[in-house]
Amino acid sequence: MTADEFRQLALALPDVVEQAHMQHPDFRVRGRIFATLDRAGRQGMVTLAPAQQAARIAADPGNWSAASGAWGRQGCTWVVLAQADAGVVGEALRDAWERQAAKPPARRRG
Repeated sequence: MTADEFRQLALALPDVVEQAHMQHPDFRVRGRIFATLDRAGRQGMVTLAPAQQAARIAADPGNWSAASGAWGRQGCTWVVLAQADAGVVGEALRDAWERQAAKPPARRRG
């Protein structure tokens, strides 16, 4: 899959907008980031629940990995796009979207 395909899947979810965060694209629902692309467009990141993250990594450890540090412990999960199955990534994006959409809208910062 490509970065453009990842973007299309993310933007197909309800109420999603693309913005930029730390000089790379991110995808938000109600102001909350649920997915990003790295600057090179080689990896996507989805914010999964820890149990969902563990299941994705166990099922395909060559493609899926936890982000480093606290971000990874909170569910930020990387996927290598060139090797990824679009259906599996679409499911992960939906899971991440549902997790963030269920929260109250993010507060705007100064």
